[in-house]
Amino acid sequence: MNTSPRPAATAAKAEAQSSGGASLFSVIVIILAFIISYIVYKFVFGDGSHFQGGNSENNPNPGDYLGVIYKGGVIVPFLLTMFLCVITFSIERMLTIAKAKGSKGIESFVRTVRQKLNANDINGALAACDAQKGSVANVVKAGLMKYNEMTRERNMTTDQKVLAIQKEIEESTALELPMLEKNLVIISTIASIATLTGLLGTVFGMIRAFAALAQAGTPDAVALANGISEALINTALGIGTSALAIVAYNYFTSKIDELTYSIDEAGFSIIQTFAGQHGQTTATQTV
Repeated sequence: MNTSPRPAATAAKAEAQSSGGASLFSVIVIILAFIISYIVYKFVFGDGSHFQGGNSENNPNPGDYLGVIYKGGVIVPFLLTMFLCVITFSIERMLTIAKAKGSKGIESFVRTVRQKLNANDINGALAACDAQKGSVANVVKAGLMKYNEMTRERNMTTDQKVLAIQKEIEESTALELPMLEKNLVIISTIASIATLTGLLGTVFGMIRAFAALAQAGTPDAVALANGISEALINTALGIGTSALAIVAYNYFTSKIDELTYSIDEAGFSIIQTFAGQHGQTTATQTV
């Protein structure tokens, strides 16, 4: 009995190599994002032209929000890093998912495959997969190749053949889906911690503002207002970054669900077509 299943060790090895590459990419992106954020914070927001007397130690110029952001403190570079990571990983996910979809629309591709299967044109369905490319086409092509193999198999029952095709589709899907979900965990993590980081910066800023006010000995409404506005900059950056990350995560999750549904639909069509066209023949041979 030759079902030619893909070895589990091969699948695990491929997934491990892919995961390792993704982890290295993620680390590099985070490090570069922090370096860029610190440079922007120190030399753009902290430029003397944004402050009274040309000194970043003084209060920001009236209406100069870049100076106000700089006064947000050491938490600002970390918030900027999160923001850049969300932007970078979102662009990377867009490119990956667009590539996974292939050259044409998914619905049109699945419909074409179903039409070819109903006409028993397996070679035409395989040609459609080659033209489509992408993760969905790769999974469907693997199922179709197993379909072809099972049509020539004489030592297995229909149920065994159907199970072999289903297993092939599931294994191919297991290899393709992790690629689509890479780095989403980073986006979801940023969505959770960006707001908390912003609030932490706000607390630090409020502590500094009231400490400076207490040391002055007399109430200074201007100094207090500046301190509060500087502190709230962290909250604004944190909430904005978190909101962007939540939107990006939900968007990409919905797109991956669409691809998964398309794979399931195409796989179901392959299995049903095989069972319908070869079940009766096999049963007659068995009798």
